[in-house]
Amino acid sequence: MSIFVRRTSCRRRSPPVLSVACHFFSSSTAATTTTFSIPTSSNLYDKYPFKPPLSLRQNPKPNPKSPTDNKTTKKQKPSYRPQSSLDRAGAKPLRSDLPFDFRFSYTESDPSVRPIGLREPKYSPFGPDRLNRIWTGVCAPAVNPRVESVEDGKEDSKLEEKRKTMRDNILGEPLTNAERKVLVDRCQRHRTKRQINLGRDGLTHNMLNDIHNHWKHAEAVRIKCMGVPTVDMKNVCAQLEDKTFGKIILRHCGLLVLYRGRNYSPKKRPIIPLMLWKPHEPVYPRLIKTTIDGLSIEETKEIRKKGLAVPPLTKLAKNGYYGSLVPMVRDAFLVNELVRIDCQGLEKSDYKKIGCKLRDLVPCVLVTFNKEQIVVWRGKNYKPTKEDNHFHTDRDPFDNQLNDLVGGPEEWESSNGGGKSSSSQQDFQSEDDE
Repeated sequence: MSIFVRRTSCRRRSPPVLSVACHFFSSSTAATTTTFSIPTSSNLYDKYPFKPPLSLRQNPKPNPKSPTDNKTTKKQKPSYRPQSSLDRAGAKPLRSDLPFDFRFSYTESDPSVRPIGLREPKYSPFGPDRLNRIWTGVCAPAVNPRVESVEDGKEDSKLEEKRKTMRDNILGEPLTNAERKVLVDRCQRHRTKRQINLGRDGLTHNMLNDIHNHWKHAEAVRIKCMGVPTVDMKNVCAQLEDKTFGKIILRHCGLLVLYRGRNYSPKKRPIIPLMLWKPHEPVYPRLIKTTIDGLSIEETKEIRKKGLAVPPLTKLAKNGYYGSLVPMVRDAFLVNELVRIDCQGLEKSDYKKIGCKLRDLVPCVLVTFNKEQIVVWRGKNYKPTKEDNHFHTDRDPFDNQLNDLVGGPEEWESSNGGGKSSSSQQDFQSEDDE
């Protein structure tokens, strides 16, 4: 009986144990719950040697050099700006003493013809604040446009005289025949590859800088002319000599040799500001009118229809040499009153410029540009011109007849190998034929 009582007593005492355990579990849960809400002044920091990092502390000591303060005091990095030629960084504008107006093309623009409008605002192609000249939309004049010193498209006589004196001082004494032929021989294709190509835009402003760069390494430079400017080679040669202050010592068709002069110094070359882009061409009056002057509408339509049916005088090749076009049209006008020139494959702007040059050089009346054709009419009262002052021959004689150092072309041929033509003429002929 005692054993049974003890067992029952043990069984009866077990619930208090469970209650204690439950109480203990409840207290432990309470402890666990209170761990999340431990106050900042807990005694655990004093009992254990562990020191939490600053990130776990509720109230760390304020750091005077905090990153938030550095953002206000640190200098901000400037934003990236790509390099640009328009950024002058406070530099003064260039000043050029060249005594002529700066144009995009000196051979394909006529100062006497005034445009009727502009296609864009007067933005200077030299860039903002890069040149001390005012851009008028067509050119940058050497004189102030507010001063009325030039009238009716004529250039100031003082500028022309200044260019002439500068050119005479640079050229110095004229070359002898021997010196000229030596310079020409150095400019052949088998001697040098240095060459400047003159295309549909003619003599551009930036091309002047290229010529002076070539003159830095050689006394003469070879220039090959192609396309529209070759219709009037006299104008091309005149503008080259006038704007570069040089001298053309040889010309064969579209090939020129430009000499820099005896007194030329590369260190004293003129300041030539470069154009950063090509300006838009201004608006000029129409080349072909609705009715031809002196004719009615019906007569104009009949002439245009008849002109397109006329057999073509010639067909122009792209980027070819058109130096013989003006005399061909003049000779054709002796027989026919209408002349048609086939321009298939050429740019529209190219054969329009060719027609404009023919109108001024022949002279003649433009009829139509339809179907890539140039049709010109000689007019009612046509009179053939006796003197031809508008174009050069294919080859100009540059020998100095007064020079006694060289006996003439016969002595030069004998020195080159017994009556054979000089190598310079052969090279220029072969290059032009290609």
